Amino acid sequence: MFVRTPVDVGLMIRESRRTRRMTQHQLARAAGVGRQWIVAIEAGKPRAELGKVLQTLAALDLSLSIRGEGIPDVSTGDAPIEAGDIDAVVEAHRRAQP
Repeated sequence: MFVRTPVDVGLMIRESRRTRRMTQHQLARAAGVGRQWIVAIEAGKPRAELGKVLQTLAALDLSLSIRGEGIPDVSTGDAPIEAGDIDAVVEAHRRAQP
């Protein structure tokens, strides 16, 4: 599934939760968040905390993958960019430019 908006994230979480026959309360407990937070994220909360989103995805046995131009692909041997290495980020962006 391609996720491009907060609503897409919410729909994916809701569908995955329902497929697993989990209640919002059960998912909230598994993810370490409140039930109201699950309600909000499933509704497409635009400013959801990334850490909580990742916890929720993990509780559903889901993972997040980011792909796109300028993003190193570790499956092809490209080395991942170290967090905080702004020079590497800029260089990767320059290489990706036509």
